[in-house]
Amino acid sequence: MRKSKARKRDIVPDPRFNDVMVSRFINNMMMGGKKDKARKIFYDAIDIVGSKSEEEEGIEVWRKALNNIMPSVMVKSRRVGGATFQIPMEVKPALKVSFGIKWMIKYSRARNEKSMAAKLAAEVLAASRGEGAAVKKKEDTHRMAEANKAFSHFRV
Repeated sequence: MRKSKARKRDIVPDPRFNDVMVSRFINNMMMGGKKDKARKIFYDAIDIVGSKSEEEEGIEVWRKALNNIMPSVMVKSRRVGGATFQIPMEVKPALKVSFGIKWMIKYSRARNEKSMAAKLAAEVLAASRGEGAAVKKKEDTHRMAEANKAFSHFRV
């Protein structure tokens, strides 16, 4: 191997919640380098979530939603003797978070509320209750891994 492994960059915690995970989420949501805009959308969404759920704070509901979305197993394609098999693999912790964040943002954008903050808030509330498109994506992924359990002996 010629090149050294790329080292992980330190992510600065966000100013309001002092949380690295929130920063990662905002960075993923950001488009065209507009971090202030992404931050405002996220904070507005958390405020909406906080006002709609009386028993918990908005940020706690968001964390619960993210945990409900994160996949624990996935399938990976692998060619074995001319045939391609979908092999179930355990997902690494960093990847779990990454997939959870990306799915939440993707399915928030696909919703049809008025603003992005409202879309994100609606998806967070749905995911915290264990419903919504992002949770469905996780369940489909798990179902796919379960269906292909027979090929797990091809794992590398």
